[in-house]
Amino acid sequence: MTTFVIVGGGAGGVTAAASLLKRRPKVKVKIIEPQDIHYYQPGWTLVGGGVFDQQQTIKPLAQVLPDNVERIKAAVAEFEPDKNRVILTDGKMVEYDVLIASPGIKLNWDGVEGLKDALGKDGVTSNYRFDLAPYTWKLVHNLAGGRALFTQPPMPIKCAGAPQKAMYLSCDEWRRRGVLDKVNVEFCNAGAVLFGVVDYVPALMAYVERYGIGLNFNNNLISIDAGKKIARFKQTGGETEDIIEREYDIIHVCPPQTAPDFIRSSPLADEAGWIDVDQYTLQHKKFPNIFGLGDACSAPNAKTAAAVRKQGPVVAENALSFVDGGALTAGYDGYGSCPLTVERGKIVLAEFGYGGKLLPTFPNWFVKGTKPTQLAWFLKEKMLPAIYWRLMLRGHEWLAEPKPLSDVKAA
Repeated sequence: MTTFVIVGGGAGGVTAAASLLKRRPKVKVKIIEPQDIHYYQPGWTLVGGGVFDQQQTIKPLAQVLPDNVERIKAAVAEFEPDKNRVILTDGKMVEYDVLIASPGIKLNWDGVEGLKDALGKDGVTSNYRFDLAPYTWKLVHNLAGGRALFTQPPMPIKCAGAPQKAMYLSCDEWRRRGVLDKVNVEFCNAGAVLFGVVDYVPALMAYVERYGIGLNFNNNLISIDAGKKIARFKQTGGETEDIIEREYDIIHVCPPQTAPDFIRSSPLADEAGWIDVDQYTLQHKKFPNIFGLGDACSAPNAKTAAAVRKQGPVVAENALSFVDGGALTAGYDGYGSCPLTVERGKIVLAEFGYGGKLLPTFPNWFVKGTKPTQLAWFLKEKMLPAIYWRLMLRGHEWLAEPKPLSDVKAA
């Protein structure tokens, strides 16, 4: 019997397992995952905005794993693809016929000097950590005036809109309490643009102007002096690189991000450290019995849970085609979604694929993706959690069925 080994029990790993078993209930599937808790990370923005309770975003891993999946509670130390096995941190070996790698992304808190020790106190927070999202809301809810900084590091990062989502929801809370005019809000982005897909920028800029947000592009956070409440940024893009200091009362930090260390140092990695896959089939470029999905992949898509929802079925279908000795037939078009929470009750539903091509799920008359709508908020708050827990992680591929590879490449 063919053995599929999946590295990672997050959104990508569980989705791939469920999609495999949907197609072939009798295959042998093992998931290697050291953590006992499964997180619904897209909900952390709403925790930080005072909309969700923290507990709405977690479940025991045992509750979300598909039936008939063997869970190996361990972490991977290294890969030996020439021998079709992985080595665990305890020295044990796990052999496979097909490997599916979905280890997630590394949040490099040490990449900003002083940040790790400053988090969770004295106004320093981040919705990128489960335990800190409630602190974000506490800071925002209690602030009556001062300077609020929101940072974004160089790409790639997971959920590239999340730093802005935190900012807009915070501004909306201050507006509702009548203190927005007393808060100096600045967005410090290491990149050169507000959002990477130009079609959504006008709607976002309208809120930047509405809230009076100062935009600082090419500003990369490099250190935090928690004692003095000073953040230091390296400003690039000009003839010289300057260090700029900004005082803050609260600062929401998005950390720099990389592939996990055990991926970066492995034979699976490309030159940049990501799992080296074909962007359409998600098959490894060097090792044909290895597939990858999720945030650690080299495919140039937005790193979002919505991307994983489309990638999982593609990986399952192509992995089974490989086992059967046939050609790979499923294609991934780079789809990703970023529901940009511009105010409490309205969202700009950004949906796009490779090259920034717009890939709306719904017709324009139903949800106009380039404009803020209440319907998109309803989708984010009420529907997407249920779709995640009850459909995506259980192999139900509503609006996520794989497209033919030939159609994707021809588009």
